[in-house]
Amino acid sequence: MLASSNPASARLQGEASPFGHSPFPRQMKAGALTRNPKPHADSPVALPNPLVTRTNTGTFYGKNVLLTSLLPLQTLSDAPAAFSFPSWFATLLRAYFMFIPLRDINPSRSYPFVNISLIIANVALFVYQLSLQFTLAPRAYAAFLLSYSTVPARIPSYFAGHGTFETAFLPILTSMFLHSGFLHLAGNMLFLWIFGDNVEDFFGHFAYLFFYLFCGMGAGLSHAFFNLYSHVPALGASGAISGVMGAYILLYPRARILTLVFVFLLPIPAVVVLGEWFLVQFLAGINTLGGGSSGGVAVMAHLGGFILGMLITAIVRWR
Repeated sequence: MLASSNPASARLQGEASPFGHSPFPRQMKAGALTRNPKPHADSPVALPNPLVTRTNTGTFYGKNVLLTSLLPLQTLSDAPAAFSFPSWFATLLRAYFMFIPLRDINPSRSYPFVNISLIIANVALFVYQLSLQFTLAPRAYAAFLLSYSTVPARIPSYFAGHGTFETAFLPILTSMFLHSGFLHLAGNMLFLWIFGDNVEDFFGHFAYLFFYLFCGMGAGLSHAFFNLYSHVPALGASGAISGVMGAYILLYPRARILTLVFVFLLPIPAVVVLGEWFLVQFLAGINTLGGGSSGGVAVMAHLGGFILGMLITAIVRWR
């Protein structure tokens, strides 16, 4: 769901928008880095972190939101990194932006009413978000996002005796249903639409709902673990959807995914599509551990959700 690996950095993550657009004003140029920034006068929340990374994704009213996104918002070559990747990898990342799955050629045996209900719930809550954005004062809307987004620093604060359990852990659940903009929502829902129906078919309807929510919570905790003292809010459904993708690659590795590659529609095996996605996330995660920028994407949430989804599926399948 979320993505800033450097505990000292303040990046507001949400399950990242697939194409990097956000409804929030005052967007900054990607990769712009400000040390000890002065809070804006109209900023609703003063984040006390010493290092703030500003990207062109998820910025709201002068402060940043970290996004969980299933498509990359920024290539590693665009950001300063402690690791040096060869030029072919930068080319791979740029090509990945034009590597968009559209649907799978793998019909399910039952009607996926839970998966469709999850999509409807995410869309309905996004409409509600928009209504609040246009009716509330900027400070009030920012306070709403902050209250229901995952903030990793709340967890160690709770165990230190400050705050409540609900304040620390409930937003991990609620942040799964918040998105930073239309393209953020559309990208996540596209991936859920493609891969969710077959996974629901395997688990069964109610077990699939539990699986989805459990993967989302696990992804949020994974993000929090690698960003333990970050005050940057994170939001988005891609942590949970990453778990669905982890299940899909294990269950249907040979299923064909109709994929837009630049301007061509090609049927590509799921193991290639999802394996390439995981590889990009993994290398981006290594980059953030080395002190580099994640481009505003919660890659550790993606990795945690994906691995957890594979693990649960393997246990259920071979028990």
